[in-house]
Amino acid sequence: MKAIKIPSFLHEVFGEQQSIATILVILAFGGCLTLAVSLVFPDILHSLPLWRGILALLLIFDIFCGCIANFTRSTSNFYAARKKQRIVFIAIHVHILLVAVLLDTDMVYAVGIWAYTIAGAVIVNTLIGKSSQHFIGGLLLSIGIGGTFLLSNIQPYMLLAGTLFMLKVLFSFAVDHYGGAEQRA
Repeated sequence: MKAIKIPSFLHEVFGEQQSIATILVILAFGGCLTLAVSLVFPDILHSLPLWRGILALLLIFDIFCGCIANFTRSTSNFYAARKKQRIVFIAIHVHILLVAVLLDTDMVYAVGIWAYTIAGAVIVNTLIGKSSQHFIGGLLLSIGIGGTFLLSNIQPYMLLAGTLFMLKVLFSFAVDHYGGAEQRA
């Protein structure tokens, strides 16, 4: 697949170059899963003002797309070469908290998922360049997913969004999948 140069304002999402097919897959995954959530759980939007529902779905779309985008070589290497931007990216990820507020769901679960994800991502990020990074990232992700599924009272749509948020930030993003940090050193 031929890579195209990504405009600089989209580097944080797609990296510096990406194939059109990959971009389409990322957007299709995020769009289809977001649409599925809104169709399977239409009641999540009924009692809310339209703007809150739309904003919540946009944040959910971002979570879903990020799960896949962060696994691409271009996005992974873009952040691997930029340690400060990597830390900022981890720190600004409050999406799951905003989704919980916008959808008026139980904040305790959202805060727990968010805190675990950010703490795990910080730990995994400190392991860049070490052979244990993938293993520790996978271990923390597995513990987090297992713990999240044990939260029996969480709404199914929040369970899905929270689990994929964890995948996006803790493993898909925090792990240097292609050794980009070592290549730029």
